[in-house]
Amino acid sequence: AVLSDADIHARLAEAVLEQRLAPGQRLREDELGQAFGVSRTRIRQVLIRLASEDLVTLVPNAGARVAEPTPDEAREVFGARRLIEPELIGAFVARATAADLRELQGWIRDEERARAEGRRHDAIRHAGAFHLHMAEHAGNRTLARLLRPLVMRTSLVLLRYGPQVIRDGGEAGCGCHEHRSILAAIKLRDGAAAGRAMVDHLSRLASQLRFETACLLYTSPSPRD
Repeated sequence: AVLSDADIHARLAEAVLEQRLAPGQRLREDELGQAFGVSRTRIRQVLIRLASEDLVTLVPNAGARVAEPTPDEAREVFGARRLIEPELIGAFVARATAADLRELQGWIRDEERARAEGRRHDAIRHAGAFHLHMAEHAGNRTLARLLRPLVMRTSLVLLRYGPQVIRDGGEAGCGCHEHRSILAAIKLRDGAAAGRAMVDHLSRLASQLRFETACLLYTSPSPRD
């Protein structure tokens, strides 16, 4: 069956976020077109969408490459999220249903399981889903649309600059105990407390980023020109 553009986008985004496509790696339209069995024109449109989500960088006369967030960009991502998410969670608290609460609990369980099994990529992905569920059910589509690419960008930042090892205390990615604190405030219908917990949570994540050691642990792939 011929893949839709949405399917191709989802597969490429997943490959980027799971680092099967490494930061800085060149993305050739002809090679991707052959791999997915579609035209270069369709691949180009998907790459433009990925670029709008900051997962891909489009370089004039040089094509597309997997994004490599800089330290300044990493700080900006968390700064933007600290502005947006308290507003979203306040709105979500007023609207959250029992089904929403069960969904959030499920994402926390999935994250804890992934963390316990040492699946760092999955733990970060489940943590992002926890945040996105609240955004998408807060009743503010504009802010939700702004947050989605920031959460995806956060995954790249955490994979690039976050702790490399998941420890028993929950060091890499979003701390499950902090998500549980946020969920507890939501259950109490305390929007102010939930907002404070969210800001504290995002601030802690930002404080864990290790820019000086990342350059020693990571080597960019050689471009295949």
